[in-house]
Amino acid sequence: MDRQSAWELLTEYTKSESLRKHALAVEACMRAYARRFGEDEERWGVTGLVHDFDYERYPEAPDHPLKGHEILKEREYPEDVRVAILGHADYTGTPRASCMAKALFACDELAGFITACSLVRPERIRSLEAKSVRKRMKDKAFARAVSREDITRGAEELGVPLDEHIAFCIEAMRAIAGELGLEPAAASGGVPAPDPATA
Repeated sequence: MDRQSAWELLTEYTKSESLRKHALAVEACMRAYARRFGEDEERWGVTGLVHDFDYERYPEAPDHPLKGHEILKEREYPEDVRVAILGHADYTGTPRASCMAKALFACDELAGFITACSLVRPERIRSLEAKSVRKRMKDKAFARAVSREDITRGAEELGVPLDEHIAFCIEAMRAIAGELGLEPAAASGGVPAPDPATA
């Protein structure tokens, strides 16, 4: 299980640019938390990178992530990685017992929401702050597919105050803003941003 083979698995199953960028965003957050908690950065990063790899092919619950779990098992991904991925979907009934599983759940929805918040700003993620994200969370019409409850519960389960968790994930994603398409419009050559409602 290494980063290159995980990326190849993701790109084999996922053709959508926005889903690939979401995977990279969650990977960045997971790597940052692995460093913070003194855990295996490569293992946590790969878990974040492939957590939704099966979603495009199997978008309906419970196929995602159960189908992905079977594929990862066939490819001999470690059990703790597979269990963490199962746990990011409540309906699987898989307890989030490990710190890695809690971090994945905490980072997943939030990374998508940070992306949506960034895309409606001229400066994208460069000037985004936790308070702006919190304000957007109150607007139910904004990025309505993102579960605010999961964002809040994720931070609680991880044991990190919500504002701190948001700021931490913004920082992690800011470090790879170019890969995520979240550089300011002028810096990215004026390419139009994707619709935040689908981010």
